[in-house]
Amino acid sequence: MAKGKTTSKLNIAIIHPDLGIGGAERLIVDAAVELASHGHKVHIFTAHHDKNRCFEETISGTFLVTVYGSFLPRHIFYRLHALCAYLRCLFVAICMLFMWPSFDVILADQVSVVIPVLKLKRSAKIVFYCHFPDLLLAQHTTFLRKLYRTPIDYVEEVTTGMADLILVNSNFTASTFAKTFTHLNAKGIRPAVLYPAVNVDQFKEPTSFKLNFLSINRFERKKNIELAISAFAMLHSPEASLTVAGGFDIRLKENVEYLEELKTLAEREGVSNRIRFITSCSTTERNTLLSECLCVIYTPKDEHFGIVPVEAMAAYKPVIACNSGGPLESVKNGVTGFLCDPTPEEFSSAMAKLIKDPKEAVRMGGEARKHVVDSFSTHTFGQSLNRYIVDIHRGKED
Repeated sequence: MAKGKTTSKLNIAIIHPDLGIGGAERLIVDAAVELASHGHKVHIFTAHHDKNRCFEETISGTFLVTVYGSFLPRHIFYRLHALCAYLRCLFVAICMLFMWPSFDVILADQVSVVIPVLKLKRSAKIVFYCHFPDLLLAQHTTFLRKLYRTPIDYVEEVTTGMADLILVNSNFTASTFAKTFTHLNAKGIRPAVLYPAVNVDQFKEPTSFKLNFLSINRFERKKNIELAISAFAMLHSPEASLTVAGGFDIRLKENVEYLEELKTLAEREGVSNRIRFITSCSTTERNTLLSECLCVIYTPKDEHFGIVPVEAMAAYKPVIACNSGGPLESVKNGVTGFLCDPTPEEFSSAMAKLIKDPKEAVRMGGEARKHVVDSFSTHTFGQSLNRYIVDIHRGKED
């Protein structure tokens, strides 16, 4: 681990598909901020950046943000999302290739198809951050979908293997990577684990709290937010409330439909008067929600890592999450929160424990804060990422 700030100042480019609000975007922004803090010149290239719906750091001037291809479609009649994402990112990469001078290191994530294009900049080392194999996120339910996805899945594995260094967000993702990309694993290509991080300094110790449970997730069905609503309904605790907040993009059909489905579920469960829905809250608003809540409910199953539990613990709040995926590595069961089977009964039981003994929530929150400071701070993340970037530029290998 490098100590202090490196004296090697590098010119670093980052390519990310859509610089909106989400876990992947948070990681990319943290990477840019931390690399800039080590003296590197950082420039993010993206296909979309809405200055009214983004993380504040992207408009603060700490690093440059350049947009190419915002006119290109995200989908074609709500289909072919993967193909459109590939084309948008390829357009960004080609524009960067021909319109900007050489970079020392290029960091890409989510869309590996850009790597062969980036390799044309022979002086640059390519680092690819794999949040999770895309082929596992896509549906292969019909013959046409399989026909559509087969070449995309093949290209994903081949192009991912072309990176000079591959990073993943958890040991869970690393094991999934090995099982999924069998050809790469057979060649001895092993990703390194770099946990996402959170800026702990933005969270102050709460002076008070409400009997309010908080769910923070993008409004996507895979986030399983209905689990939080059903578990809350089983509490039969009239003094408690639930806030459901998260990223919401009016351009995305699933976001719009899923929000309505959740509201309908709340009505059917008879708890709509005690549930508040908040779409696309700012960082300041999110921090206020965290400060005031009793506990954070995190419902995705087999989540690759999950930055929300780490943010919650940094804000002195215990977390109730599924006992699978990334939370197994971030949440200490019975110490900083509870890891449960993904059923309303299990989640409701854990929630009831904290309602009966709010002081236990405060105690667990204090333990949670210590845990994040030790293992998931942006300082720790920045030091590790900087070491990887500098070492790959120098041609070193772990």
